[in-house]
Amino acid sequence: MAVTVEDVRGVAALARLRFSLEEEQRLTGELNRILQYMDKLNELDTEGVEPTSHVLPLGNAFRRDEVDPSQMVTEILDAAPRRHGRYIKVPRIID
Repeated sequence: MAVTVEDVRGVAALARLRFSLEEEQRLTGELNRILQYMDKLNELDTEGVEPTSHVLPLGNAFRRDEVDPSQMVTEILDAAPRRHGRYIKVPRIID
């Protein structure tokens, strides 16, 4: 399947891009070379090769989610210029 100049123009219109005639020709050639390379890769025998998402094995690097009560709530509320109970009052920004 070859990419045509009309294909490039259609994709450019969808992406709201404008290209000169020279750029359209260049992009058409580049996209066709990419597709030719993909066809070459499709010739490889991948039978028995497990699909991977990364070349190295990765593990979960997250820490356990543990509840830690904060002692700073009162300090934060005391530092607020205006407050209402346990809430900080801020100026209204939406009418």
